[in-house]
Amino acid sequence: MIRTWILYIVLLLLFPAYIFSQQRPSSLVSKKDSLMPGMSTSISFALENTSPENKIYDITITTSSPFLTPILERAELKIAAHEKTVYIVPIRIAAEAAQDVYSVILHGKDRYDGTVFTKTLQVSVSGNRKLSLTSINSPEFIRAGETIRASFLLKNNGNITEKLILESKNAVVDNDATIILAPKESKVINIYKITNVELGQNEFQNLNLSVYSPDNSKENQTAYVSVKVISVKPVEDDIYHRLPVSASLSFIGMKNMGIYNDGFQGEIYGKGSLDRENKNQIEFRAVSHNPVEFNSFTQYEEYFVNYKRNNFFIHLGDKMYSASFLTEFARYGRGAEIRYDLKKFSFGGFYNHPRFFRDIKDEFNIYSTLKIRKESEITAGYLYKIPRKGEINFGNIRLYSETHLPYTAGKFKISENISLSGEAAYSKNEQIEGTAYMAQAQASFEKFNGNVMYMRASPEFAGYFTNTSTFNGNLQYNVSKKLNVFANYVQDAKNIQRDTLFLAAPYRSFLQYGVQYKYLPTGLVTFYNGFQKYQDRLEPKQFDYYERYFKVSIDQKIGMFQVNLQGQFGKTNNYLSGFNGNSSFYTTNIAFEKFKTSFNLYASYATTSRYQLQNQRQIYYGARIFSRFSDNTSLSLFYQNNYMPEEYFRDRNLFEVLFHQQLFPGSDIDLSGRYSLQRGELGNKDFVFSLRYTLRLNVPVEKTADYTSLSGNISNLDVKKVEGIRLMLGSHLSITDKNGNYLFKNVVPGDYFLEIDRSTTEINDIPDITLPASLHLVNKENVFNFGLTTASTIKGIILLSEDDKKDQYSFVHFQPKTDKKKRQSIIIEISDGEQTYRKVAFIGETFDFTYLRPGEWKVKLYRNGLDKRYKIAADSFQYNLKPSQTQNIAIHIMKQQSEIKYQQETIKVGYNEIKKKK
Repeated sequence: MIRTWILYIVLLLLFPAYIFSQQRPSSLVSKKDSLMPGMSTSISFALENTSPENKIYDITITTSSPFLTPILERAELKIAAHEKTVYIVPIRIAAEAAQDVYSVILHGKDRYDGTVFTKTLQVSVSGNRKLSLTSINSPEFIRAGETIRASFLLKNNGNITEKLILESKNAVVDNDATIILAPKESKVINIYKITNVELGQNEFQNLNLSVYSPDNSKENQTAYVSVKVISVKPVEDDIYHRLPVSASLSFIGMKNMGIYNDGFQGEIYGKGSLDRENKNQIEFRAVSHNPVEFNSFTQYEEYFVNYKRNNFFIHLGDKMYSASFLTEFARYGRGAEIRYDLKKFSFGGFYNHPRFFRDIKDEFNIYSTLKIRKESEITAGYLYKIPRKGEINFGNIRLYSETHLPYTAGKFKISENISLSGEAAYSKNEQIEGTAYMAQAQASFEKFNGNVMYMRASPEFAGYFTNTSTFNGNLQYNVSKKLNVFANYVQDAKNIQRDTLFLAAPYRSFLQYGVQYKYLPTGLVTFYNGFQKYQDRLEPKQFDYYERYFKVSIDQKIGMFQVNLQGQFGKTNNYLSGFNGNSSFYTTNIAFEKFKTSFNLYASYATTSRYQLQNQRQIYYGARIFSRFSDNTSLSLFYQNNYMPEEYFRDRNLFEVLFHQQLFPGSDIDLSGRYSLQRGELGNKDFVFSLRYTLRLNVPVEKTADYTSLSGNISNLDVKKVEGIRLMLGSHLSITDKNGNYLFKNVVPGDYFLEIDRSTTEINDIPDITLPASLHLVNKENVFNFGLTTASTIKGIILLSEDDKKDQYSFVHFQPKTDKKKRQSIIIEISDGEQTYRKVAFIGETFDFTYLRPGEWKVKLYRNGLDKRYKIAADSFQYNLKPSQTQNIAIHIMKQQSEIKYQQETIKVGYNEIKKKK
């Protein structure tokens, strides 16, 4: 029994193509396992002869699909009386078989009485996903402004029909974005990209194509091509290193409180390096006197120059000077600053004569900084203030002598997520002493972010802050990707020694907390709750109130519109008027873009008890329109009817028009006009206009090289003429003489591409070298010669033979010609060692490669998934093409005949059943 089973298994493994029978258990009735395409297997049928006579059957095997082929379609089967038998059918599953359930059908016919029977078993063929994406053709060079076109071969090597999405991040796919690809089907995908004709220098551009299935992200295929784009309008790297400088002249007019003034204002500004190694950095600005009242929309008189080299920095002139947060945070003036940076240590200082703070005549500052780690450092400094006319007025404190302010500050990176910073300062003069300190902590985690800062200055402290304290903090926690909670608290410093150029913002103290929920990828809603206190710093006060409020904000994108809706409801205690009441606000913002123009519309309605009247109604509305007619022309319009009283401290636009026009490269004109409320004004409107012309120059500051030249000859290799051929080298042009000589003069040394204008040659003339040719010009004189000959051609046809023993070939396709998707193809590649071209060619069709340089060319053929039943008779050729020669090729595809060897005798394996004795 054991020996019989061993023999059965051995024969099944070693001879799957043989038919054999045996008596066997019912567990081996059939084989329904999921099988892979391209394999051979066997299917077992359970047969039984229930008659008392021996039977001989003629067996015929058929399948439900041509992709399943029985290795032996016909055979003879003998079954003894009352015998059970297993009939095993070997089959071959074609590689092209798609994922499906197929049927194998056994037909039996009794040789003597003619009775027939049929048995059917099902076989599952597994799915096999496999995509391939390869580049076929793309240009090696292209001129700027032309279109890069590249083609890729996409093939479904699996047996599942794929729905595929085509994408390119930097090009346009010249096919449908979604395609259906049947098993073993291939498709040529084309992409293109229009290059910028204004490209300033030669560059490589990489184009990509990505193919993926939305149902199977693992089968994501990406292929790339790289193309050299040659600039047709190159920006010459001349022999000078240049510094960008702009010079402008403005005519400004302003009607200020009924008085009109106008005049001219000039400006010169430059920023860059003085050498090509960028070691000596410089920046300078000179702005002449402003002919009108200075505000946020006009420039103030300013002169300065910066210089930086390696670790050394120096500034002379006007700027916003800063010592530290507590001592002198921002003081605009005229002076000088110097700084020197070492690896871990830096020191410096400044002198400043304030221009908008009359109580300080001069101030001096020195400091040094020690770097502990990459983001941690400690600073120690000293600030010395000299009063104007022996007096400094800090709020209610009057100081009658020079003031000394030593300070120390530091910032420390505790961990990757937490950092601390702080400062302590001390002030002393002949009468009083004062102190101040500041501490700040920041934390940033994946779900949590926070920042807390506290500052305190004593009543006698004579720094930037005096007799005040402030506390600011904000916290945010991301509960999920859609939900986060937050809280903000602000308490402004009351006594700030600001420049008189600015008005102090109203004193604020507010707490706000809430939750934000992103209900759609394009929409979110935010709920706020809290209180706020606003107090006017000027006299007479316009407002002084405390308000508790609740606010809802909705941001939603609807088509091309971005919409924001807000509603705020509060209870207001008005300390200025002594009454309490309600305050509600309703605000709408709508933004969209159309016709290269962006629109932003704003409207707000309020009923408030914050000001002089209870239940005072306020309506605000406005719009901003910005249109870019071209890269050189733009127009901006803005209008808002009024502003809330809390914004009195800054200049506010009521109406504004801005027009910009580039006259030619490096030359611009700007026209502006606006009605505005100046800082501190609540109702008196002023008008200011400006006409500004700007000229941008590149001033030479260092000579970097000497001009070079390129000359050469185009030899005549049996063409009609070599005279009058135009050659291009960057932005330089040259035309050959009657002997083919050319010359380029005054060329800046560097890398170039030499091109030939084919419109100046005969249509079939071709250089004997690859053009454009890459040249590196460094010597004073350079020589480059080449020849001009006539192009060759390779043409061919693909022939199919159904029998490799025959000499007759036909144009037969594997499938009917109307079913183009089933047509099979090969890839033809030709190469001369420098250039390679590929084409996909179908069986029975012609192909050609034109405009080829004479010489040795190799032709290689690739199957491209050609059916395994067919083979390429010869897959490579080599030809020495002569000028004007047309080489014809016949490519032979032959059908391979499968040879089946029949066994002389049928092998029968069986076992005898052991019958129990009665």
